[in-house]
Amino acid sequence: MAEQVSAFDAQFLNFETGTNLAHIAALTILDPSGRPGGALTREDLIGLLKRRLHLAPPLRRRLVEVPFGLDHPYWAEDREVDFDYHVRDLALPPPGDDHKLAEQVARLHGARLDRGRPLWEIYLIHGLAGGRVAIYTKVHHAAVDGVTGAEVLAALMDFEPEPAAVPAPETAAEPQRAPDAVEMVIRGVARVLDNPFALLRFIAEAVPRLDEVPFVAQLPGVGVVSRFVRGIGGGDAEALPELPRMVVPRTPFSGPISRHRRFAFGQLPLDEVKRIKNAFGVTVNDVVMAMCATALRRWLAKRDELPRQPLVAGIPVSTRGQAANGSVANEVMLTMTTLPTDVPDPRDRLLSVNRSMGLLKERLAAAPAAWLLEFSQAMPAALSALAARSAFRIASRAAPAMNLLVSNVPGPQTPLYVCGARVTALYPMSVITDVSGGINITVFSYDGRLGFGIVTDRDMVPDVWDLIDYLRDSLAEYGALAAPSEQGMAEPGKPGKTAKPRRTAKAGAGAARGARAAGGPRKEQGVEPKPRRTRKPPESPPA
Repeated sequence: MAEQVSAFDAQFLNFETGTNLAHIAALTILDPSGRPGGALTREDLIGLLKRRLHLAPPLRRRLVEVPFGLDHPYWAEDREVDFDYHVRDLALPPPGDDHKLAEQVARLHGARLDRGRPLWEIYLIHGLAGGRVAIYTKVHHAAVDGVTGAEVLAALMDFEPEPAAVPAPETAAEPQRAPDAVEMVIRGVARVLDNPFALLRFIAEAVPRLDEVPFVAQLPGVGVVSRFVRGIGGGDAEALPELPRMVVPRTPFSGPISRHRRFAFGQLPLDEVKRIKNAFGVTVNDVVMAMCATALRRWLAKRDELPRQPLVAGIPVSTRGQAANGSVANEVMLTMTTLPTDVPDPRDRLLSVNRSMGLLKERLAAAPAAWLLEFSQAMPAALSALAARSAFRIASRAAPAMNLLVSNVPGPQTPLYVCGARVTALYPMSVITDVSGGINITVFSYDGRLGFGIVTDRDMVPDVWDLIDYLRDSLAEYGALAAPSEQGMAEPGKPGKTAKPRRTAKAGAGAARGARAAGGPRKEQGVEPKPRRTRKPPESPPA
């Protein structure tokens, strides 16, 4: 029987409006010069999807609503997929540069998916400079999270130019059907009757951790209540590290967003980020977060809008592996941390990020946040959609829950191919909302590069490409600071204390060569679910 949409995933459906959209996406840049005729067509792409559809189950699933909204919807599988609808192609007007591509993709990203069909679309985009093509793929967040989204994308890719033969399943599985209307109503009523018990379970799990809940954490007294309950509860709850109370400052990208988007993208060299990481004794993610803080600080200061307090960033964290239950549901939680945009010294800024992220990791290690699912289940399904939209309106107008979202998704470090066309870059795209702010910075590592995809509200951040420039400048700045620290490997947060760090092939080049390797300043300049292997590939080490 079809699997039901989880209470947590249902929230991605519930908060969606004409302006708050809940799909995630990827922009893949391809070089088709190695293909016969040097071109990639829509028919090539559809043929690949048909052969490998069984490797990407989310592409076959569509929503079936429960009568009267008594319960969360179900996922039903379609035996046939209308590829003529889901796969489309278009061409950019000359000159087909990156800015033109980003403008077109931003328009596609601002359009809502049709809930009467499987929740995905793919666009093959022609006319890019240099004979390149691009594939824009979007899937609803209720169907995939960042990790499973990367896995779905990887199912369509190969590790070699020659597409691998993928055998079809020996026996075609019968498509999963949703329960009939009567059974769905009966199940929905039973869930409503069980709801008081779900509420009690939520209170027991969540109250000790209210200081982690976006928006709620900013309310006066919440930290005191959480500490008190942890103190009388004992056990794991009592041992949770204390989180500082985060005050979310107002910025030009706070408040209700519009339905229009802007997008910018760029690559930075992963080797240079690792060199900086080794010099300062921090993590790759710490360096990425510090670069984001630096870029945002410069953007805000340029407009004389830099708050005295640090920004507050929402950080999606994958919980995959904590419970391997084979579910199609999202396994992700949203945590919060400060981005030290208020710290003027770049070295101190990086070490501040390291301390904040270390505290967050301690908190998550002490007690994984299973209570978030309880929070979703505690609300009757019939009320959850109204509650989600109401909460969004209140939070966006009263006090923002956070300033922006920042996410770092691991990817493969070996070249990939789509229908024989080499993937030269992969840029992630995610959501912006009234509550999370008008900027989303998502990073995806691929083949020695970090691909930055920045989605913004069109009116709030009209000069989104400046942020890409500032990220490049920040990498060069940290590269220069790292040079004196390379005399000895650092302890976390304490540069230059122990043995000499390992260098990658390009590590010794310094900041200037690192910037040139990424395309140079002011030009286009790149943790790891492996793609589904369709033939035995060379081993790819984790980033």
